[in-house]
Amino acid sequence: MPRPPSAATARPHPLHVLRATAFAIAALLLLVGTGVLLHQPLLIPPLAASAALVHGAPGLPISQPRNLVGGQLVSALIGYATLAVTGSNGWGAAVAAGISLGVMLLTHLSHSPAAATAVIVVLQAPHPLPFLPLLALATVLLVAIGLLPGRIGGHPVRYPVAWWAVPR
Repeated sequence: MPRPPSAATARPHPLHVLRATAFAIAALLLLVGTGVLLHQPLLIPPLAASAALVHGAPGLPISQPRNLVGGQLVSALIGYATLAVTGSNGWGAAVAAGISLGVMLLTHLSHSPAAATAVIVVLQAPHPLPFLPLLALATVLLVAIGLLPGRIGGHPVRYPVAWWAVPR
């Protein structure tokens, strides 16, 4: 009996894997350096997940600049609002992540790694003045570095697919 066709995607070309890996590492090293200089290394986990989306799945809606930047900033603000109400604890962090998900869905800013940013804000209570501008800078840098592979050539999907498009 013949096998049914697989729903899995084709294995990426090794050069694409190498390029995506190299650009993700470069982006994360730049972010780590910035975070260390500004004493905010906790941004790295959610931004590492964001970098994985930008370089590993550049065509997905959650990888697009609007979602990455908007989702991260909205989630951080929700984290600060939740922190003000609940204080710094695991319960508040869980609530902040859930509210972030809902708000991202309502605003069409879905970016799953951003829920972790809300958790970090509640659990670590970083001062908003250095944290929010650093987060904005970091997300813009991720977008900027995400532009490079498609401009160099050979990348199967040019990033971004859409800058500000909202799904219907």
